[in-house]
Amino acid sequence: MQNQQQSAQGILSIAALICLAIGWFNLFSPEINHLLSRKVFYVLIGASFFIQAPMLTNKNFMYAMYAAAGVCVIGALLPDSSMIAGLKTIGLLAGIILSMSNRNRNR
Repeated sequence: MQNQQQSAQGILSIAALICLAIGWFNLFSPEINHLLSRKVFYVLIGASFFIQAPMLTNKNFMYAMYAAAGVCVIGALLPDSSMIAGLKTIGLLAGIILSMSNRNRNR
């Protein structure tokens, strides 16, 4: 089961990176680039964090990862002109930090 979760998380992460790259390189119209790099990217990353949360060893980190996933998705769905739309970046950074802190140090 954990391998399936890791595979799903990896696919979501790669799809999110493709969305970000499309937005950076302006491969489509400005509206599509904006949608992919500023909306879909954060929704996919939030979904990836949501899938990763149960795999965290510390329960406190697990709940924090769920919160980071929610903040990413909610921030992505808010209009860009909103002052709290920047929450998506905070959720992204929190999720990355939580993901890095859960790595096995005995490799």
